[in-house]
Amino acid sequence: MPVLISLIGLPGSGKSSVGRTLARRLGVRFVDSDTVIEERIGEPIRSFFDREGEERFRDLEEEVIASLCAPGAEGVLATGGGAVLRPANRAALQGHSTVIYLRSVPEELFRRLRHDTQRPLLQVADPRARLRELYAQRDPLYRETAHFVIETGRPSMPALVGMILMQLELAGVVDPASVPSIVQPAAGPPPPAG
Repeated sequence: MPVLISLIGLPGSGKSSVGRTLARRLGVRFVDSDTVIEERIGEPIRSFFDREGEERFRDLEEEVIASLCAPGAEGVLATGGGAVLRPANRAALQGHSTVIYLRSVPEELFRRLRHDTQRPLLQVADPRARLRELYAQRDPLYRETAHFVIETGRPSMPALVGMILMQLELAGVVDPASVPSIVQPAAGPPPPAG
């Protein structure tokens, strides 16, 4: 049975890097909705966003999310941070995939993103305050959409992906025999007593 796992969260929460690693562990394809949008428009999102505005970008994003979440889709999908703003996207993600919210607090995101110049919504005088605003606005939408919430904090990438795989295994979304999230000890004789 095909399974689509979608990752949602604020900019910088690790959706693309976690998504690539998770897809590799599961042996499925990885798709980033922002990359698909850039391929479709033939330019970076930032320049399109600056020229056409957020509303036009969100229209395109909605079309792309709908196509990536079509029935029968499988793999791992990383979404843009604002994908949950549109009800149609929330419905498509929740209805046709297993949604994981990679939750990061604004201070942690600011630490990761303070030198990033490619995220249009963060090109403001006070990016830390902007991240707090985005968090306040979007956290309830992420929670409404998600089947699972994973706190990103500071675990290593393997530990974070392991936590996600354990959640998916416990929920019956993936078969633990095919992709173990925890290395099982080799079977052998029991240790000597005493």
